[in-house]
Amino acid sequence: MSAHNFTITRSSNRKHLIAVIDGPNMSSLGKRSKKVYGNIQSLDELKGCVRNFGEQLGVEVENFSSNHMGDILEYIHESAHRVDGYLINPAGLTTIGEGVRHALEDTELPVMEVHFSNIAAGAGAARGLGGGSIQSSFTHTATGICMGMRHYSYLAALTALTLALDDQSFLGRPSGQ
Repeated sequence: MSAHNFTITRSSNRKHLIAVIDGPNMSSLGKRSKKVYGNIQSLDELKGCVRNFGEQLGVEVENFSSNHMGDILEYIHESAHRVDGYLINPAGLTTIGEGVRHALEDTELPVMEVHFSNIAAGAGAARGLGGGSIQSSFTHTATGICMGMRHYSYLAALTALTLALDDQSFLGRPSGQ
């Protein structure tokens, strides 16, 4: 099968609501390393790309971004009762965002961690960070992680989360609960 003919077939027609959270420093997307972040010119462009892809998948994407941990916590607390799952790029909170990680864990909803870079790669690696690998405080409780694929990490995570929500046995409970 050629990549051009690949289609994603969902096992449900439920229109999941997926919250996409971008943490500190994502607001400077477009001004950051092209090697790591590619040609995305702004956070708004990224949000539009993910929203449009979500429409193609048949899911609704709700974007939230902030440079402030407290705002992200408030958003998670406010949204937990109405969304089906989260994608989060913790960005500047990757190593210090324990409060955000706890809030996400407390929702008991699936969480996909995403990163433009491969945060586990050594310094100088093609998609790694200039300073070398870092340890995320989110990974050990995330449902899954997509990283190192620039903005495609978001699209892969959104696809995986959508299909997992459709699969009543994958997340250990019927979808929609």
